[in-house]
Amino acid sequence: MIMTETIARTSKTAPTNLPADALYKLMSWFSPSYPVGAFSYSHGLESAVEDGLLHDAKSTTTWLRDIVELGAGSADASFLARSYDAAAVADWNEVSRIDAYAKAFQASKELQLEATAQGCAFLLITAKAWPAAALTSFVRACPAVTSYPVVVGVAGAAHDIAQGSLAHAYLQAFTANLVSAAVRLVPLGQTDGQIVMAALTDVIAKVAAGAEARAVEDISSMTLAVDIASMRHETQYTRLFRS
Repeated sequence: MIMTETIARTSKTAPTNLPADALYKLMSWFSPSYPVGAFSYSHGLESAVEDGLLHDAKSTTTWLRDIVELGAGSADASFLARSYDAAAVADWNEVSRIDAYAKAFQASKELQLEATAQGCAFLLITAKAWPAAALTSFVRACPAVTSYPVVVGVAGAAHDIAQGSLAHAYLQAFTANLVSAAVRLVPLGQTDGQIVMAALTDVIAKVAAGAEARAVEDISSMTLAVDIASMRHETQYTRLFRS
């Protein structure tokens, strides 16, 4: 009896393999070569480094863990999940509502640019390179929707990619881009950069898995230091990044 219950519980929680075409799309969409301009944004990290808040692998890991678990990472994963659900039933009014929430969550002008510029680029590229009927309907119905996680959620639903896997890939790419920025800014060595990524494996998986359960009205952010760093970056004298 105990063994039967254990097997049943494991079958519900164990990850399933993605179909090859879905995996291929995720690897393509979130590759550094996908031209959304992610490399040009640091999410306030450049200002934090200048202020001495990040100076080694340990401090970088702590800073990024907070972003993923308590800030933009968690919020974006939830916006992605909610827009995915709305797009799955072609509720474009709900997608527009979620997009408005996602944009309102951006605490600075540069963070809003980071979210919307990448969203516009992702939608433009994906609609051309990976067309789908639902994606075409979305573009026609919601021309003003540009928030990156919302657009990704819609694209994932249009291509019938599992929402959990989509959120996981999105968060991995988001985090990897910030680690890449830290490698250049702190600076960190390439090995330390990978040590940071490895240290964030569990929190990325946790946040991706929990995104499905959170309603739009319950999404929150608690990374005030990141928000302030982003605001300070707007007037930083020497800058490599757009945020």
